[in-house]
Formats: sequence, C-alpha cells, structure tokens
Amino acid sequence: MISLNTFDYFLIITFFAATLFIGIYVSKKSGKDSTEYFLSGRNMPWWLLGVSMVATTFSTDTPNFVTDIVRKDGVSANWMWWAFLITGLLTVFVYAKLWRKSDLKTDIEFYELRYGGKPAKFLRAFRALYLGFLFNIFAMAGVTLAAIKIGGIMLGLEPWETIIYAGSVTVIFSTLGGFKGVVYTDFILFFTAMAGAIGAAFYLVNIPEVGGIQALLTHENVIDKLSILPDFSDKEAIITLLIIPLTVQWWSSWYPGAEPGGGGYIAQRMLAAKNENHAIGATFFFNIMHYALRPWPWILVALASLVVFPDVASIQEAFPNIAENKLGHDLAYSAMLTKLPNGLLGLVLASLIAAYMSTISTHLNWGSSYIVNDFYKQHFNKKASEKELVSVGKISTILLMIFSAIFALYLQNAKQLFDLIIMFGAGTGLIFILRWFWWRINAWSEISAMIVSGVISLIFTSETVDTMFFGVEGFFPNYLKFPLTVFITTIIWIGITFLTKPESDETLINFYKKIIPGGPGWKYYLRLKGIEKLDSINLDKKWNVPTGILAMLLGCLLIYSIIFATGNWIYGNIKIAIAISVLSLVTMYVLLKIWKKLRNNFL
Repeated sequence: MISLNTFDYFLIITFFAATLFIGIYVSKKSGKDSTEYFLSGRNMPWWLLGVSMVATTFSTDTPNFVTDIVRKDGVSANWMWWAFLITGLLTVFVYAKLWRKSDLKTDIEFYELRYGGKPAKFLRAFRALYLGFLFNIFAMAGVTLAAIKIGGIMLGLEPWETIIYAGSVTVIFSTLGGFKGVVYTDFILFFTAMAGAIGAAFYLVNIPEVGGIQALLTHENVIDKLSILPDFSDKEAIITLLIIPLTVQWWSSWYPGAEPGGGGYIAQRMLAAKNENHAIGATFFFNIMHYALRPWPWILVALASLVVFPDVASIQEAFPNIAENKLGHDLAYSAMLTKLPNGLLGLVLASLIAAYMSTISTHLNWGSSYIVNDFYKQHFNKKASEKELVSVGKISTILLMIFSAIFALYLQNAKQLFDLIIMFGAGTGLIFILRWFWWRINAWSEISAMIVSGVISLIFTSETVDTMFFGVEGFFPNYLKFPLTVFITTIIWIGITFLTKPESDETLINFYKKIIPGGPGWKYYLRLKGIEKLDSINLDKKWNVPTGILAMLLGCLLIYSIIFATGNWIYGNIKIAIAISVLSLVTMYVLLKIWKKLRNNFL
C-alpha cells in the first residue's frame, strides 16, 4: 500500500472536480433531447472524436492485459490484438463514410434500414440487449476488475470500496452530461492518461532494482521476451499469435472497438461527426494512436516487472492481502506503480482514474443508447417524448453500472473476458463486412450466425468437449478451436442465407438510395430487377472500395512500421530502427497520395 501526500491528493481531487464540473456544465443542453444526449447534435469535429476514441480504449484493464500477456508470452503476444488494426483501417477507408451517410442514431438501428419485417425488428431488439446490456456488462466488468486490482494493490481498498469511490463519480457525470460530457471529459482524460503512462514507464525502468534500459534488456528474465515477432521455430506460437489473428481473427470476430465494418462506440462517434470527412479523420487518428504509439509504455513496465516480480508468488509475497481469486500476472502493473515517488504517484493515479472513467462513461452512454433507442422506444413506448427517452437513458446508465460492478467481483483476470468475447463472436464478422455490399444477405443470415457462434463456442469450451476434441489428448490442437468455430458458423449462415428469401425490393432499394454503396453485388441486383438507371444516383460513378482497400494495406504497413521502429529505437537497434522509420515515412507519403484520390475534399 502506498502513502499519498498533499500534492498527490490535490492532483486527484482536482481531476475529479474537473470531470464533475464538465458533466454538470453540459447537462442542461445534453438533456434537451435524445440526439443531444447520445450524439451531441451530430456536430463533433474529427480531432475531438478521435481523442475520445483513444481515451475510451485507454482503459484500466488494458495495461493489466498487456502486462499479463507480455509476462507470459513476451512482447510478440500483443499480436493477438495488434491484428485488429486491419479491421480498424478497413473501417477508416471503407465504412466510416457509409456509417455517417446512414444518419442513424445507433448502429443497431441499421438492422431496420438494411433488413425488413419481423426478423429485422427481432434482430434489432435482441442485439440491443445482447450488445448494449450483456456484452457491455462484460466489457465494463473487465475494466472494473482492473480498477479493483489497482485499488487493492496501491491503496489497500476492498473491492466494494473501489467500486463505490470510482463508480459513483463516473456514473454521476455520465448520467448528467450524456455523450457531450463523455467526449469533453475524454479530452482531459486522454492527456492525463498518456502523461501518467509515459511518466511511469520512464521512472520504473530506471529504479535501482531494474537499473535502466540496458540492464533491463539484458536481464535473464527479460531477454527471451523482447522479440516483437513470435519465435518462428515454435509452430504453435506462430499459428496462435500471428497466423490466426492476421488471417482469420481480424475479419471473423466481433470485439468492442474493433468490430468488422465498424460498430459499437466507434460507430457512435462516426455518427456524431460533422460529416463523412470528419468521421474518416476521427477513426484514422484513433488507429494511429491506439496501435502505433500507446502500447510501448505499458510494455516497458511489463518487462521491468519481470525483474522486480519474476512470478506470481513474488507478487503475493509483497501484497499478502490480495484475495486468492484476484492473483495473476496482470497484478504486476499495479505492483510496479507502488514504487513511484510522490507527485508522479498522484499523476499516475489520476491517469488510471482517467482511464477508468473514460472507458466506463463511454460504455454507459453507448449501452444506454441501445436500450433507449433500439429496445425501449421500439417495443415499449413508440410515442415516448424526448424528455422521457433521456430519463430512461439516465436510469439505464445507473443500472448498467450496478450490474457490471457485481459481475466484476466474480472475475479473475482481463484475458478471461478477451477470450470469451472473441469466441462468442467467432464467425459473425464477415457478415458485418459484406452486408453493405452483398444484397443477398438478410436478417436470417445474422440471426443464424449469432446463435450458431454462441452455441458452438459454449460446446467447444465445455470441459468434456474440450478434453475430448482439443489439446494433447484430443483430435485437434487447441489453436484450431477458434478457426473451427469460424468455419462452422460461416458455412451455416451462408447456407441459411440461400435457404431463406432475400429482403424485399422496397427494403433493398431504399437502402441503396440512402447509402449508395456501389460495387458489383449491387450492380447485379439492379440489373436483375431491371432498374440499372437507379445507379445514376451514384455521383462518384467509380466504386471507391478497391482504392479504400489499397489505402487500408498501406495504412497497416505504416502503423506496423511505427510499432517496429519504436521497439527497435527502444532496444537500441539503431540501424534497423532508421531503416524501418524511413519505410514508414515513404509509406506515409504514398498513403497521403492515395488518400487524396480517395477523399479529394478531406477536411
């Protein structure tokens, strides 16, 4: 347990006061109607939305998650989430424009734009509860679990105390300020969180126990964890950490903040943008910051923790009051932070509080928007006044906070949730990518994929089936569990698509007129129905998706180059770092050329 001085308390109290002030200040305008409460009037600039996206994903569980996987499997283990960059950049260069053109209040509302009839209504309501309530609670519980561990290690707080102190302030400003309060406070939270993460990494690498960057990089506990790529002689590591994430996972699985085709709170911010250009700018800025620049401070602290706390037993010895069911490698991040000096300690604690508040407030507002717009209004009171909708939004915000806090008390580590969410969404992602461009996909495609992926995931993760079919004693290696789930789900939803009727012509034509997605899939449909002239509303004439995919590939090369260049600069591999840095600059130049062609009037 640490000892805070007056300056530490001043920093933390000032931070709390600033966020509450913002919530109260914007509450009057945010409560005007549901569009203001959930989308801030659709008038947000790209830079503010981009910072908000980064701040949202800068959660308290992320450094714990990174620490957990780096301590177990090394820096290369980060590829299990770095692979989602491909999804993110596909959203930037292909889907951000489409989402903003849809002019929806939530991405779940898309279901009744793209599909029709009772299946569409069911899908919209079910996904509103499935994502806005169930999965949202999972995500918030992971963040709250991290806060519980930080509070226990650094402040000696009981789990319920951490939840009360951190959760109460967050739910107050989230309920009062709505989306605008969330985005405005995210701006402060982002810079506070970045300053805390960088300051902590710099100090902790240089504490006497670690001895500086050179001593760290040559330490026997660290030297075999440094590689940015998995060991190519280890077949299972290559398949698990590189091949499956880069070839299957990124497009096939739904994950908050990295949904194939865009969705969730990323879509919420795109829908709140001033226009299509601002939606593109926000998502591109987010992906650069999220993947290229932010992970390395956490990675350095994780590596330093292997010197100070080489195993879980050493963490338990240093912090004997931590509950047995909360022990794990992820605790090492919080354990390292106890070694910070006063002043920096206050800043880092404020940054961790910032990370927690930013993520939770976003999930509360986003989840509440689903419950209000896509469930309550559609199935309970279609004539509800704007004042009533805002009131329901505030009540659902509070309830989401309570349920997620209760669930967090039963979790052990963040990776549990990561694996659960990845498996449950396996095989559904391809639909989210194709439904904009392939007219034949219908509501039953999504319903079948959602049900099958959930059922197969439960079957494959059950103890009996897991032992019989996977691992050392099974028919298949353990790493095939995810690809098999994707394969089975995909085969079934494609089969269901062709066994059921397509959406009505009225639904499909209305969707095409509003979005103008273009592409061979829609050209075939228009020709099939004898309405080729409808394509004349496509002002671009040229289908931009191939150029968008080229931009996506260049963007991936750029950001992955920055990741490798940063790592090699830190490791002292100067020649390699210079070469990769030059590659990133050249790639940036080419990408800008492509981008200008793609979006001539960007910003």
